[in-house]
Amino acid sequence: MARYIFITGGVVSSLGKGLASAALGALLQARGFSVRLRKLDPYLNVDPGTMSPFEHGEVFVTDDGAETDLDLGHYERFTGVAARKTDSVSSGRIYSNVLEKERRGDYLGKTIQVIPHVTNEIKDWIAIGDEEVDFMLCEIGGTVGDIEGLPFFEAIRQFAQERPRGQCIFMHLTLLPYLAASGELKTKPTQHSVKELRSIGLQPDVLVCRSEQPIPDKERAKIALFCNVRPEAVIPAYDLKSIYQAPLAYHEAGLDQAVLDAFGISPAPRPDLSRWEDVMDRITNPEGEVNVAIVGKYVQLEDAYKSIAEALTHGGIANRVKVNIEWVDAEIFESEDPAPYLENFDAILVPGGFGERGTEGKIRAAQFAREHNVPYLGICLGMQMAVIEAARNTAGISAAGSEEFDHEAGKKRFEPVVYHLKEWVQGNYTVRRSADDDKGGTMRLGAYDAVLKEGSRVAQVYGTTRIEERHRHRYEVDVKYREKLEKAGLVFSGMSPDGRLPEIVEWSDHPWFIGVQFHPELKSKPFEPHPLFADFIRAAKEMSRLV
Repeated sequence: MARYIFITGGVVSSLGKGLASAALGALLQARGFSVRLRKLDPYLNVDPGTMSPFEHGEVFVTDDGAETDLDLGHYERFTGVAARKTDSVSSGRIYSNVLEKERRGDYLGKTIQVIPHVTNEIKDWIAIGDEEVDFMLCEIGGTVGDIEGLPFFEAIRQFAQERPRGQCIFMHLTLLPYLAASGELKTKPTQHSVKELRSIGLQPDVLVCRSEQPIPDKERAKIALFCNVRPEAVIPAYDLKSIYQAPLAYHEAGLDQAVLDAFGISPAPRPDLSRWEDVMDRITNPEGEVNVAIVGKYVQLEDAYKSIAEALTHGGIANRVKVNIEWVDAEIFESEDPAPYLENFDAILVPGGFGERGTEGKIRAAQFAREHNVPYLGICLGMQMAVIEAARNTAGISAAGSEEFDHEAGKKRFEPVVYHLKEWVQGNYTVRRSADDDKGGTMRLGAYDAVLKEGSRVAQVYGTTRIEERHRHRYEVDVKYREKLEKAGLVFSGMSPDGRLPEIVEWSDHPWFIGVQFHPELKSKPFEPHPLFADFIRAAKEMSRLV
């Protein structure tokens, strides 16, 4: 039976609960324990799938097809444990489940209430997979005091009471603001946050205190006294040069030891941190640098492309180079020549997205990369735009476009070389979708196989001709244009096993130009960089030497 660590936050949001949870998971792994991390979000959306990237950042997709919070990306990158549908749940999902049960009559006509029905549903969700791991880390989204979070706080209070003593602990992340005028770190916000937590029946066992300044011993002692926490369980958390320094920094601060002490695990196994020491050595001692342009449409919020940015960093780790990322708004190129904006980069990446805005700019970015022999990686929509560019400028299909951008019924502006995917094979059955379906959860989601062409660049990169990658899209390149595009030199080097869906395209006469329909960034890790990103940065490194 798993031991549970519930991670909560206070004072302000965006303190790094997800990163602290992921780092703690990595430290427990380094001591030989198995872990699983889980995110409980109080918002009423069923999942983040239909939320704007500007609102909530990227959507992280699991192998089993769940659209989840971006924190699950941190969990996977730090622990290597593949997330599942059961590792992410929102208030919307919980209430939806409760109401479905009520409609079926599962509650035998009882009045449905937050306590016990909603809290029981949350507790049941928390307990899924209880026997599989040594530690289950559950992060509660938002901050203590948020009204929408109350059912979750009540549920974890009940859960801890119902488990054997010593099987659950609480870790609380707070902020120690520094007042420059007085030269003081202020502990009062942390005291009030813990007071709020205790008022709903939760006493933290470990306090993680974010601070921009060193925390003096006397301040740690004061926090411990007023928050009823052992002094050694007050853990400082400072700003870091790289997020991948977090496991080493938290270990040095004593986080993993404080957690094991709270569970009474003694003597604790010694940690093996060599993996993280190697990662940080490669980050802090690069042997060069490359400049990569990400030409996207959500560039105002970098979290919209969080996994891509991290995967590029991983590619840099693999090649021992620093990757300098510049975010370039694709809309700029809709009316201007892209050359002045892109000519100084060693590589160009065009990521996914939805809707027509910025797509002509992405097409022109792909054209610039093709014509100037700049390494190019197109992901999802970035692949589709590269295909449209090839169709227009090399295959003689001047009106090439996507069905996604023909909004008016009966008025077709484009010849749709990219069409709305209405049918595909998933496992042993066929999935069918229509354009009128609900938006949430109706895309081609999760892990699917692809077969790579013998001798192609991607086959060389992967070192195999059979791969499995995660998808999130509802539009697809139409395979009927394959012959015409391949005659122009654009090779369809990866296909679905049934040969109906193009998965990868590449230019045969280009130094490095690959477009993929899936999202390789979702499976990349600092200690196991995704092969596409590792080779993309290798190509960028070669490009930088030529300039």
